[in-house]
Amino acid sequence: MVQYKVTVFTGDCLNSTTLNNVFIKLVGTDGESDRTWLMGLKGATSFVIGAVSKFKVSCPTSLGNLVLIELDKQSLPLFPEDAWFCAKVEVKSPEGDIYSFPIYRWIADSKVHRFKDGKALRVFEDNHHLGRYSRQQEIQQREEDYRWDAYAEKIPHSMKAENPFSLPYEVQFSFTKTTEFLYTASTGLTELKLKGLDNCKKKWDNIDSINRVFCCKKTEISEYVHEHWKEDAFFGYQFLNGVNPILIQCCANLPSNFPVTDDMVFPRGQCSLRDEIKKGNIFLCDYKHLEGVKTNTINGKKQYLMAPLVLLHKAPDDKLMPIAIQLKQTPSDDNPIFLPTDSEYDWLIAKTFVRSADFNEHQLNAHLLRTHLLAEVFAVSLLRNVPMVHPLYKLLKPHTRYTLQINFLARRLLISDTGAFTQFAGSGGEGMFTILQRSVCSLTYSSLCMPDDIAERGLEDVPNFFYRDDGLKVWDIIHRFVQGMLGYYYKSDREVQEDSELQKWILDIFEHGFLSQAETGIPQRFTCVTALAKFVTMVIFTCSAQHAAVNSGQYDYGGWMPNTPISLQLPPPTTKGTTSEATMLATFPDVNVTAQGMATMWLLSKQSSDFVPLGQYPEDHFTEEIPRKILKDFQMELEDLSLVIKARNKRLEVPYTYMDPAEVENSVAI
Repeated sequence: MVQYKVTVFTGDCLNSTTLNNVFIKLVGTDGESDRTWLMGLKGATSFVIGAVSKFKVSCPTSLGNLVLIELDKQSLPLFPEDAWFCAKVEVKSPEGDIYSFPIYRWIADSKVHRFKDGKALRVFEDNHHLGRYSRQQEIQQREEDYRWDAYAEKIPHSMKAENPFSLPYEVQFSFTKTTEFLYTASTGLTELKLKGLDNCKKKWDNIDSINRVFCCKKTEISEYVHEHWKEDAFFGYQFLNGVNPILIQCCANLPSNFPVTDDMVFPRGQCSLRDEIKKGNIFLCDYKHLEGVKTNTINGKKQYLMAPLVLLHKAPDDKLMPIAIQLKQTPSDDNPIFLPTDSEYDWLIAKTFVRSADFNEHQLNAHLLRTHLLAEVFAVSLLRNVPMVHPLYKLLKPHTRYTLQINFLARRLLISDTGAFTQFAGSGGEGMFTILQRSVCSLTYSSLCMPDDIAERGLEDVPNFFYRDDGLKVWDIIHRFVQGMLGYYYKSDREVQEDSELQKWILDIFEHGFLSQAETGIPQRFTCVTALAKFVTMVIFTCSAQHAAVNSGQYDYGGWMPNTPISLQLPPPTTKGTTSEATMLATFPDVNVTAQGMATMWLLSKQSSDFVPLGQYPEDHFTEEIPRKILKDFQMELEDLSLVIKARNKRLEVPYTYMDPAEVENSVAI
C-alpha cells in the first residue's frame, strides 16, 4: 500500500464552513483511488472557516502523475445540506511530488465535482483522456450554469438569471458585500439626511436650500465642486478629469451644424478659430447621441434633455475654457449660440444644460455600456467557455468578481420600469434605450484601448489631463503583465490559433457583446500572441481602471446637484436675455428628484469593505514559479505608480485619485 497526504484548505469568507461529510477520489495516469471519506482528528471542525486539515488516502499502488481529483459532500441524517467554500486541495504523492488543485468555489450540492491540477497546461498539450474528459465535463456544466439572455434589443447580451440567488454560488456576493450593499441602498436617504425629501415634489426656491441639503454629506472634491461649479475653468476641467473623460476631442474641423465665428469667440481679434484649430488648441464635445430622444415625465411634468455642441479653447495658461455652446444640433434662430460674454444667467443655464446632458451621456454610454455591460459579456463568455486550469481563466477570474450580481441588481433597481434611473433621470424609460442603442452603434475596439483612443481623439498633448496620464501608465503596466503571462504559456502564434477554448471565448464576445458587427474592429478569432495580449489588456483595463475612472467620482461631481442635474424641467431659452436666477431654479429638478439622485450616486460611489484593489489575486491559481514572479513584479509596478500618483496629487488643487491602483477595484463590483 502507498499513501497520499491530502491537505484541504477551507476559505476564510463568511459561511464557508460545512458540517457535511466530504469525500475525495484521486485520479492519476496509472489509476485512481477509492472514493475516500475525509475524516481526521479534527472531526466536525475539519471544514470550518479558514481550516487547514490534513488527511491520508491509501492506494494499493502508485497512481502515476495525478491528473484530477473528485470532491463531493453528503449531508448527515440530522443536518441539512450546506454550502462549503473550498479554497484548494494539495496532495503529496508517495514519490514526494506536490500537486495543487485550485478550487475557490462553493460546493452546495451532493454532486461529484472534478478539479484538475493547477499547472495550467495549454489545451493543445492536454491530450490525456482523463484530462480531456474533465474539461469537457466542466465546460458542459458551465454552459448550463451560464446562459445568455437578451435583456433588450440591440444592446449587449447578459447573464440569464431569475434572481440574485439563482446565480451560481461562485459569482454571488459574499455575505459582507450583500449586507453592506443592501444597507447602503436602503439607508442612503437617511445616511445623507434626506429622509422626507424623497417625497417632496416642490421646486427649489433658492440656492441656500440646496446648500443645506448638500452640507449633510460632503467629500473633499464635492466641496470644491460646490464652491467652483459656476467657473468656466472648472467646467472645462471636468471634460478631462471628471467622470466622463471619454467625450472630448481635438477639433480638426468645425462641424457644419455649429456656425461659430471669430467675432463670437475672439471679439478683440487676438486670434482666429482657423489658426487655433491648426495649433491644436480648439476642442469639441458633441452630444449627438441625445438628439431627439424621448424624455421622461417626472412628477407629472415633461422633462427636457438637450443634445449640445460645446467648443473649448486651451488658453495660454493651459486652462481649458468653454467659448461657445449650442444646445440643439440644428442651427436656427431659436437655437442661439451661447457665449461667455452673455449675461451671467444666460451663460450659466447653457452650461447647466450641458452638465445635465453629460450626466445622461455618461451614465448610459461611458458607465453602463462601456464598463458594466461589456464586463458582463467578458465574464459570461469566460465562465462558459474556459476551464479553471486555463491560463486565461486564471488571468481574468479576479476581474469578474461580483460583476454578474451587480449588473443583475442594476437592471432591477436602476433601469427597470420602477428603477431609480427610469423614474428620475431625464432620459429614463424609452429614451435610455435609444441612447444605449446609438452608443452601441458607435462602439469600437480602438475606443476601448486607451492608447488608441487618446490618439484618435487627438489628446496626446493636452495639459493637466490626469485621466490620460494615469490611465496610460496603468495600461502599460497591465500590458507588460499580460504579455509576460501569455508569453509563458503560449510559445508560438500557432498555439494561440489551435486553442479552441480561447477561440470560443472571443467568438462569444464578438457575437453577444458586439452583436456580430465586424465594423467594431473586435476580433472574431485570435491569430497571434500579440493580438491576444492587447485584447486581454483591454478586458482587464475595462473591468478595473476604466470602471473606476467613470464610477468612483459620481458623488464627488454629482453630490452638488447644480453641477450635475439628473433632469431639467423647463426648456432652454430660445432668445438671450430672458434667463434669471428664478428661471434657473425653476429649471432644476424637483426636491425629491434631487434627493433620489444624490442617494443613488452615493450608493454607486461607496467602496465595500471587501474591496480588492487592482493587481491582487487572492485566489492562488498560479502555481508555477515564473508566473508567480511575473505577478509579483506586476504588483510592485502598481505600488510604485500609486506612490507617484499620491505625490502628484498633493500638489494639485483638485486631486485625481480614480486611477490610483490602490483605489481601483479589480472588477466591476459596484
